Amino acid sequence: MARRFPIFPVLLSLTALLGAIGVSVAMPASAAVIGGFDFDRAQVSVTGLQVPWGMAFLPDGSALVSERNTGRIMQVRPGQTPTAVATISGVSASGESGLLGIAVSPNYATDQWVYAYFTTSTDNRLVRLRLNAPTTQNVLFSGVPRNTIHDGGRIAFGPDGMLYVATGDAGTTANAQNLNSPGGKILRMTPDGGIPASGQPFANSRVWSYGHRNVQGLAWDNQGRMYASEFGQNNLDEVNQIVAGGNYGWPTCEGSCTNPSFRNPIISWTTAEASPSGLAYANNTLFVAALRGTRLWTVTLNASGGAASALAQFQGAYGRLRAVSVGPDGWLWVATSNRDGRGTPIAADDRIIRVPPAGVSPSPSPSVSPPVDTVPPTTPGAPTAFNVTSSAATLNWPVSTDSGGSGLAGYNVYREQGATDPLLAQPASNSATLTGLTANTQYQVYVRARDNAGNLSGNSTLVTFTTTGGTTTGGCSATGTVQTQWGNGYVIQPLTVTNTGTTGINGWTVAFTLPAGHTITGSWNTTITVSGQNVTARNVGHNGTIAAGGNVQFGFQVSRPNGNTATPSGYTCTSP
Repeated sequence: MARRFPIFPVLLSLTALLGAIGVSVAMPASAAVIGGFDFDRAQVSVTGLQVPWGMAFLPDGSALVSERNTGRIMQVRPGQTPTAVATISGVSASGESGLLGIAVSPNYATDQWVYAYFTTSTDNRLVRLRLNAPTTQNVLFSGVPRNTIHDGGRIAFGPDGMLYVATGDAGTTANAQNLNSPGGKILRMTPDGGIPASGQPFANSRVWSYGHRNVQGLAWDNQGRMYASEFGQNNLDEVNQIVAGGNYGWPTCEGSCTNPSFRNPIISWTTAEASPSGLAYANNTLFVAALRGTRLWTVTLNASGGAASALAQFQGAYGRLRAVSVGPDGWLWVATSNRDGRGTPIAADDRIIRVPPAGVSPSPSPSVSPPVDTVPPTTPGAPTAFNVTSSAATLNWPVSTDSGGSGLAGYNVYREQGATDPLLAQPASNSATLTGLTANTQYQVYVRARDNAGNLSGNSTLVTFTTTGGTTTGGCSATGTVQTQWGNGYVIQPLTVTNTGTTGINGWTVAFTLPAGHTITGSWNTTITVSGQNVTARNVGHNGTIAAGGNVQFGFQVSRPNGNTATPSGYTCTSP
C-alpha cells in the first residue's frame, strides 16, 4: 500500500472490531476526498514547533498552539515562523504531563480570554489569561489528580457556551468511578470555572460523564451531539458518544462490554492502530489524530451518531499525530507530536499540516525553511525467518527504496507486543540476526525502513516464529521498562509478563527488589504486596489467563530520594 507524500488514504481492516457494533467498512470510489477534504493536496504549513498539544483559533484566523514541554503558547500562521505569545507559569512537564489543552473564549472579541490546562508539581489545573497581559494567569479550577501518565487535558467550549475539560485517571484506576474525584472524567463548567446553574447530571458537581481512563479529544457534531476520543490500555482505544451522566466503564471495560450500566464506544481500534488524541468534526465526519497509529482516522457517522465507516489517512506520512481542528479558513489543521520522546522527528518537526476542502484550488503554502525530506521510504516486503534456535533467529526481507532525497539509512526491526513494541535490531541492510530471544516463545516481528532524514516507512507484514528449547508446558518471564523518570521518581510501564510455555497459564506472580529508599506510590492491573524492599505483584481478575506465547502488562510508580537513579532489579515470574 502507498505510504508516500502526498499520502493516499489507506483502508485498514477493522472487520472484527466494527462488525460487532454494526459498522460497515468499504473503500470509496474516490479515495482522495474524505469528509469533505482533499487529502491528496495536503500542505505542510508550519514547522519548528516543540511538542504541540492543543490548538485553538483567534478571530484573525491565526492559531494558538500549546507546547507541552516548553509551557509556551505559540501563535502560528501558514508559512510563517511560530511566535511565542505567552508562557504558562508552574508547568511541570514529565512523561505525558505538561502544558496540554488550550481554548479561546467564544466571546474573545469582547473578553479576550485564552484558557489553558496544565500539570503542576501537585495537580492538573485550568487557568485563563489575556495575551495583552500574559503573565497574569487566573486559576479557575485546580486539584485534578496528576501523574506522568493519564493526565487527559483536552479543553473545549461546547455549543451551549460551557467549558468542557477532559481529565485522566492519573494512573489510579479507582478515580474513574469515584464521583468525588475529578480524575477520569469529562467536566462541564461555566467560563469562569464554576458549576453551571442547570443541566448538570449530578448535584453540586462539575462531573458530566465518568468511567474514563484518559480522554484527549472532544468534539460536537452539527446536531450538538458530543464525542470523545479515549486511550485504552493494551487492547482497544475508543471514540464515545458522550451523554450527561454516562458511565463509560473504565476500569471494568476496555472497548465494548455487556454490562448494561456502561455505555459502549461507537468505534474501537487496537492500540497499535490508534492511540487517539485530538478529535474534530466536519461534514458528518469525525477526524481522530492517532499517535502510535501514525495516521488520521476519518469516521463517517450514521443518523443516530454512531460510526458507519472508518478510513485511515496519512498513514506513516507525518509520524505521530496529536491535534486536529477545523480552522476558520475552512481547512483541516493537523499537528504532529514527533518530538515527544516516542517519535522519530525529522528536522522540520514538529509540523502542522493543512488539508484543503474539496473543490478549493489552493495556491501553494509559502515555502518553509529549511527544505527537508518528508517522504518516507517504501514499506519493506514481507520478512521471512530461518535458522531459528532457542535464543536466536535470522530474518531477511525485500529491500525498500527512498525517493525523498536523503537516501535509505537502514531498517528497524520490532516485536509486536501490545501497547509497546520493543525495537529488536537496526540493521543497515535487509537482513538481521536477532539474539537474546527466550526459549519456547512465539515472536511476531515486523520491519520499518528509515531514511537519513529520520522518516519511517509503514510496517511490513508480520512474520511469526517460535523459538526452540524443549517441551516445557508452563512457565513465565517478566521484563520491566522504565517509561519515564524524574528526580525523585519514575514509572515502570509496561512490565510485561510472557507465557514462555507451550500451554496456557492461569495466574502469575512477579517478584522483584526495590532499591533502598524507594517506595511504590501507585500501580495498575496488578495487586502489590510489599515487605521491606521485596515486592510481590500478582495478577488481577481480568489478566491472569495467558495463552502460550502470549503476554499481559501492568505498571507501577515509585518515589525515590533525589539524586538516586537506581531502578528495580531481579524480576522473576512464577505461575501455577
